[in-house]
Amino acid sequence: MSTPAAPVAPALKKTALNATHRALKAKMVDFGGWDMPVEYPGNGGGLIAEHMAVRTAVGLFDVSHMGEIQFRGPGSLAAVQRITMNDASKLKDGQAHYSALLNPQGGFVDDILVHRLGDNDYLLVVNAGTKDKDYAWIRQQVGGYPGIHLSDYSSYYSQLAVQGPRAQETLEKLTKTDLSAIKNYWFTWGQVAGVHNVLIARTGYSGEDGFEVYIPSDEATTVKVWDALMEAGAAYGIRPCGLGARNTLRLEAGMSLYGHEISDEINVLEAGLERWLKMDKGEFIGREALAKVQAEGGPKRKIIGLEMVERGIGRDGYAVYSLEGEPIGQITSGSPAPFLKTNIAMALVQTAAATSGADVLVDVRGNRVRAKQVPLPFYKRAKK
Repeated sequence: MSTPAAPVAPALKKTALNATHRALKAKMVDFGGWDMPVEYPGNGGGLIAEHMAVRTAVGLFDVSHMGEIQFRGPGSLAAVQRITMNDASKLKDGQAHYSALLNPQGGFVDDILVHRLGDNDYLLVVNAGTKDKDYAWIRQQVGGYPGIHLSDYSSYYSQLAVQGPRAQETLEKLTKTDLSAIKNYWFTWGQVAGVHNVLIARTGYSGEDGFEVYIPSDEATTVKVWDALMEAGAAYGIRPCGLGARNTLRLEAGMSLYGHEISDEINVLEAGLERWLKMDKGEFIGREALAKVQAEGGPKRKIIGLEMVERGIGRDGYAVYSLEGEPIGQITSGSPAPFLKTNIAMALVQTAAATSGADVLVDVRGNRVRAKQVPLPFYKRAKK
């Protein structure tokens, strides 16, 4: 009797820049089924150098693994309103906002960006690791709505993010589009590096100013635009940036990450994202559960910011205790903060502990290390 063959792991998906990342000797990792660069150690680089480039000059990220799902047709707005927590009826053509797909308990299927392309035309940008789950969820919830056409266009786009105080100067060299006219969380269409009909958005996930360009996903076009951006930013010290710097940048900026500060078991109120929760827009998935939490006095847990007072780094999953030794929660994200030059973390703790503002203890490999609560975000860029 033959032995059953061991299951073969599915091949990692690759962006159009995979060969470019490898030529730059990037350290590659499996990220949600994608072969992605975590950092570029060469030429005096690495995570800290990449982080500092974005804070002080400009960095370039390949975020082509992100998903893009389009809603078209006269039923599109009703469908988007049903499955998201923000109020898409307030969006103007060329405007985007942060939102989330919620489950019936008010937890997160995913956090997303919603772009209004035009009447009855919306583009949702979703996280890479959850894209297939998100698309299936969306079809399950609103696929039967009349007058709606759902399309997963993720494979059609490469997405490059130019982030940092010199991002606009870098991108301006490659387009005639008036970038200064694009306000934060708005977008337009233009030509970039000779590529027509590029969606140019000003959203970002670094705490800095910056732009995302959505271009055709073929390798030739994507490499052409990447190389042009690297050349345009050379005078400012541009660096290619990996997922490591993307994570430390968003953590300094107090931005949530799916699977950490937000998940299917952490609801919007616990996550502290009420700013984007529009309870008065009408019915949507998760609203009833969240209304019940509010009626019962609010969430029992809250996300807080921590700065380590004593030597130690509060890593993801480390337990958090009160000074009296009572367990009160755990770290959701933690690392050194390269620009702030301290060790920071976000933690999900009991609301009473969060409200008190008292110092806490973090269990760092068996040692309980003191940390103080600090407001989020840890870092906020100065307005021009």
